[in-house]
Amino acid sequence: MHFNFDTSTVFWILTFAAVLVLLVVLLGRDRARRFPWFTTSMTLMALRMLAGRLLNHRISPVASAVIFLVLADLAAILALLVVIEIARRAFEGAERREWIAGTLALLAVGAVVLALWSPWPSLKTLFAGSELTSLRMMELVAQKLDLLSDVLIVQLGLLVMVFGRYFKAGWHSHVQQLCIGLFMASLSQLAVRGTLQHIASQVTIHSQDEYKRVMGLMSSLNNANSIIFIVVIVWWIVCLWIDEPGTENREQGTGTGEQEAETGA
Repeated sequence: MHFNFDTSTVFWILTFAAVLVLLVVLLGRDRARRFPWFTTSMTLMALRMLAGRLLNHRISPVASAVIFLVLADLAAILALLVVIEIARRAFEGAERREWIAGTLALLAVGAVVLALWSPWPSLKTLFAGSELTSLRMMELVAQKLDLLSDVLIVQLGLLVMVFGRYFKAGWHSHVQQLCIGLFMASLSQLAVRGTLQHIASQVTIHSQDEYKRVMGLMSSLNNANSIIFIVVIVWWIVCLWIDEPGTENREQGTGTGEQEAETGA
C-alpha cells in the first residue's frame, strides 16, 4: 500500500489534512482499538509526508535517502500487516482449511506478479558490498513489498466484496468499508505503476517536445492517483465516523444486562 504524492502544495495540503482528520476519527471514535495496524500505517504515512516536506533539500542526500528508505520499508511491512488484519476481521469464523487454501491462493498470485512484473537486479549487483548497494537493496525491498501488498489487497478486496457478507464483513461493516477503500487505492496504484512502466519500456524520446509530453502524462497520472487516494480517505472518514448497524442495540443490550445484574445483586 504505497502511494506517490504529487509535490504541489495543494495536493500535499489536501492529503495531509485528510490523513490527520482520519486519525482523529480513528482515535476519537475508538476505531483504532479494532484496527491498530491500519491506524499505525496511517500515522506512519503522515510522518513520511511531514518528513518529506521538512527534510527535503535540508540534509545531505545520503542521510535523506537512508531516512526515507527506512520509512518506506516500515510502511511496506505495515501494509502487509494491514492485509492480515483486514483478512482476520473480515473472515472471522472461517475454518482452518479455508484459511490455508485462501492464503496459499493469494500468495501464489502475488508471487507470480512479483516474478513477472519487472526484472530483478542480478545477485552481483545486490551483493556488491557498497553503501550504494545497501540503499538499492532497501529500495528494492520497499518496492517489492509494496507491489505484493497491493496485489494482495486487490485480491482480498474482491473476496470480501463477494463472500464478506457470509462472515463478519457485510456491506455496512467497517471491515468491508476499509477494504473497499484499500482496494480502490491499490488498484489505482497498480494501474499507474503499470502504465508508467510501459511508458518507460516502450516509449523512445527523440526530442524535447516528446520529453515534455511524456513528463506531462506521467504527472497527470500521478495527480489522478493522488485525487483517488484523497477520495478514498474521505470515504474512510465518513464510514468510520458512522457506527456499524446494530452497534447501538448491542450497547443498549449490554447496559440493560448490567442494570439487571446490579438489581439482582
